Amino acid sequence: MSQGTDAAATRMLFLGDAALTDGFQLIGFETWADPSQQQLNQVLQGLLNSRGNAFVILDSRLAEQPSPLLQQIRSEGGRIIITEVPPLNDPENFHSEIDDRIQHLLGTALPDKSN
Repeated sequence: MSQGTDAAATRMLFLGDAALTDGFQLIGFETWADPSQQQLNQVLQGLLNSRGNAFVILDSRLAEQPSPLLQQIRSEGGRIIITEVPPLNDPENFHSEIDDRIQHLLGTALPDKSN
């Protein structure tokens, strides 16, 4: 299948822990190591302004930031997809926004991972 023009290509971005950036670069992601909230907002604003497609992976520290742009993109859905990865030093305690939605939809608590 042909990818088409560059305008239709999906950008892949990773913003997060510097320990993960090399791996994401190796598989073709644009990366920002240990970005500040201001840098996150600049990248997100650029994505909104460009009106292109993007797949963005954030580390959990950034994903939990109180960013109006991050909330806007998440609520719009569609051309910019945002997901998150757990911290390297504490993957067992990873909790994402989707966990709460699944729990609400199923009406049950998620299994306790400590057993």
